[in-house]
Amino acid sequence: MELARQRVSLLLLVAIGCCCAFGVMAQVPIPERTDGFVYGSGKRPALGETVVVEAYLDPVCPDSRDAWPELKKAVDHYGKRVTVLVHLFPLPYHSNAFISCRSIHTVNKINPSFVYPLLERFFKYQEGYYNQPTYGKTRATVDAEVTKNLVVPIVGEANLAAYKAGFNDSQSDHATRISFKYGCARGVTGTPYFFVNGIPLSDSGSPMEYNKWISILDPLVGKV
Repeated sequence: MELARQRVSLLLLVAIGCCCAFGVMAQVPIPERTDGFVYGSGKRPALGETVVVEAYLDPVCPDSRDAWPELKKAVDHYGKRVTVLVHLFPLPYHSNAFISCRSIHTVNKINPSFVYPLLERFFKYQEGYYNQPTYGKTRATVDAEVTKNLVVPIVGEANLAAYKAGFNDSQSDHATRISFKYGCARGVTGTPYFFVNGIPLSDSGSPMEYNKWISILDPLVGKV
């Protein structure tokens, strides 16, 4: 396990180094809007009006899956006093991470209200899309299974054509790449990874329980 962690850290450091090297040679493309999806609202929080929790999650990461319900419960406890912004971070050692993140970016273009239901559906059924179960399948087969089993139940048959067109265009690919580069630029090395009001949490990298979130957020919420 320790050797695997070292290899993962090395891989991500190489990726970060490549991003930095590219940044020296040319400007990294600037997205149309700030990366991430606001939970529970279609509006961006005004700076300074709420405590802002940023969560970097991979839809096929078991630790991301386990972390989300606890964070969601804590945020629901505080209502509008805490804003959660989820960034998708497709880990390179999860074979189907890019597909899953690209799917979520695609449904966001159809209707932003589809984002979190699809993310949670990925969490619920993610074991079927781990590396081993899909090892002998082609990329096209996995894409088709994700569309049929995960996406269509959320967006409906009426939006299927729009989804397929959006998934295969360059915009969804670009948005998914930007999400990964954004995380690398901020030093994210795994999922789940958390920032509170822009400061990284030392407990990032593993799920945090509801009570831990309360202990972190309570002192801050009272000062907003």
